[in-house]
Amino acid sequence: MRALSMLRHRGVWRSVSIVLLAGLTVAGGLAATSPQSATAQTAVDPTPETLAAHRGGTLRLVAAASGGTLDPQINYTAKYINLYAVVYDGLTTFRKTTGPRGNEVVADLAETLPTPQDGGRTYVFTLRPDIRFSNGQPLTTADVVASFRRIFRVGSPTAGSFYSAIAGADACLKHPADCSLKDGISDDPARRTITFHLAQPDTEFLQKLAFTHAVILPASTPDHDIGNEPIPGTGPYRVTSYDPNKILRLDRNPYFHVWDAQAQPDGYPDGIDYSFGIPDEAAVTAVENGQYDWMADTVPMDRLGELGSRFTAQTHVTPHPAMYFIPMNVNLPPFNQIKARQAVNYALNRKAMVILYGGPGIARPLCGMLPSSLPVTSDQCFYTRGASPSAPAARWTAPDLEKARALVRESGTAGQHVTLVTANTSIDYAMGTWLRDMLQSIGYEATLRPLSSSMAFNYMQNSGNHVQIALKDWSADYPSPSNFLDDLLGCENFHPNSDSSINIPGFCDKRIQAIMDRAKTDVSLTPQQTDDLWRQADRLLMEQAPIAPVIEKDDVIITSPRLKNFFYTQVNKLFFSQVWLH
Repeated sequence: MRALSMLRHRGVWRSVSIVLLAGLTVAGGLAATSPQSATAQTAVDPTPETLAAHRGGTLRLVAAASGGTLDPQINYTAKYINLYAVVYDGLTTFRKTTGPRGNEVVADLAETLPTPQDGGRTYVFTLRPDIRFSNGQPLTTADVVASFRRIFRVGSPTAGSFYSAIAGADACLKHPADCSLKDGISDDPARRTITFHLAQPDTEFLQKLAFTHAVILPASTPDHDIGNEPIPGTGPYRVTSYDPNKILRLDRNPYFHVWDAQAQPDGYPDGIDYSFGIPDEAAVTAVENGQYDWMADTVPMDRLGELGSRFTAQTHVTPHPAMYFIPMNVNLPPFNQIKARQAVNYALNRKAMVILYGGPGIARPLCGMLPSSLPVTSDQCFYTRGASPSAPAARWTAPDLEKARALVRESGTAGQHVTLVTANTSIDYAMGTWLRDMLQSIGYEATLRPLSSSMAFNYMQNSGNHVQIALKDWSADYPSPSNFLDDLLGCENFHPNSDSSINIPGFCDKRIQAIMDRAKTDVSLTPQQTDDLWRQADRLLMEQAPIAPVIEKDDVIITSPRLKNFFYTQVNKLFFSQVWLH
C-alpha cells in the first residue's frame, strides 16, 4: 500500500516499530495494575480530615479545540459529557466508585430507585427535598417534567434511541415543537413524585435516565440550543464563563450539599479551568511538565515511547468500551451498494490501524460492533482473509485486497470519487491518510478531508453535508451492546439534515431493528437470551456492512506530576471532582 511505502520512504517505519515496542512497554507495565495505578485511592465519601487535607487548587484541563455547545441535553462529545458529571444530576446516576461497581445505577436526585410496575411500564420516583440549582432556585417536580419535554423539543441526539419508550415520545419525535409528553410523564408536587408511563418496557430505562441528556434543568430553560450560555445545575460545580476559542471555567456551586456521596460526592478542587487551542503534541509536553493536569485528546502514537520510559508514574492505561469505526453512507454512491461496503471491510488492514493507534498493548483488531470490554462481545469475523458472512472466522487475521477489488468491480463503482472525512488530530489524520490510500488501492479516486475535532462529528452526522465515508471513534455511554448497535445504526437515530443524527450511515433495517427492540423491551427473556439477540443483531448488521469496525482501544491517560488520587470509572473516565492537586 502507498501509505506503507510512504512511511518506509521517509524512514519513519523503523521509528514506528520502536514506538510500538515502547507502547507495549507502557501498556504491559500499567494495564496489569488498578486504574489507580499511580496513587492510592481514598473512599468516595471521605472523612472531614481527608477532605480538608486535599481540598483546594484549580484543576487544569487542556484540549486542541472546544467541545461545542454548553447545552448538556444536546452536546454529545466526550470532552464535555465527562465534565457535566460534576455540574448536573439526573434522577439516577452511575455509582461514583472505581471498579465494576461503578457500572451500577443508583438514585441521584430521586430518593430511591423505584421498582417497575405494570410489567415494566410504570416508574414512580420521589424527588429529594431541599436541593437547589446553582442559581439558588429550588429543584421541583416541574423541573423534571420540563426537562424531559425539552429532550424532544431541542432534538437531543439520544431522544429516539434512549427515551422513545416513554408514552407519547413517537409524537414528540415527529413534531418536537408540540411535544407535551402528557401521557408519558406526570408529577405530584405535594408528594414530590414523578411518574413515567412507558409505551413498552425498557430493560435499560434506569441506565438511560443516568445519562447526561436526561439531567434535570430549571423549567425556565429555553427550548433551543443555549450555545455558549451556561445553564444552572445541581452538582458541586457550576460553569461561570465560556469562550469556545480559549477557556471554560468552573467554580464551586455555592448551593451544593452532599445528599449521597455514591451519587454525587463533594469535590476536592476549588475550580476547573479547561483551556482550548493547544495541539495534542504540545499538550502532551505541557501535561508532562505540569502546566496542565490532563489532556482531552488522544496521546499521539509517537509520544507513547517517552511515556513508557520516562513518565510511567503519570501514565495510566485503562480499559473502556471504545472503538474506531468507519461509517459509510448507504444512501449515497458508491456505498449505497452493499458490495462496495463489504469491499472496504475486506480491504481494511486492522493491524496497521492498531499500530497507528499505538500498538497491540492498547488496541486490538475489531471484527464486529461489540468490543471485548462489553458484557456481550462480537464472536465472528466475516471480513478477513479466507472468511465471508457465510463462512466466518473466529478472529481477524489479514486483509483481503484481491477480494475487495473484485467486489468494487462487481458493484459497478470502480473509479468513482470518494472523500473520507476525519478529525484533524494526529491519530485520526494518520489513520485517515492510510485509509485514503487503501481506498485508492481498491479502485476509487479518494481524497482526505480532515476537519477540526470540534466540528468533525457534527459534520459527519448531517446528511446535508453528503459525507460518503468517515473515520470516527466511539465510547459507551454505559456498558451495553445497545450503545454500539442501536445508537449507531438504529432507525430512530437517523435524522436527515441534522447535526444530531448519530446514525451516520443513514442505515435502517426493520428486521434488525425488531431484534434490537426485543432485546431492549422483552422482560420475559433470560440474560442469556437477551445476549443472544444482541449477537444476532451484530451479525446481521455486519452482513449489511454499513460500517467497518476498525479497532477496539484502551484509554491512555497522562496526568501532571501534582495530580493524585487518579479516580477512574468506566462510565465517567477520570472523575474530575475526586482528584487531589497537592
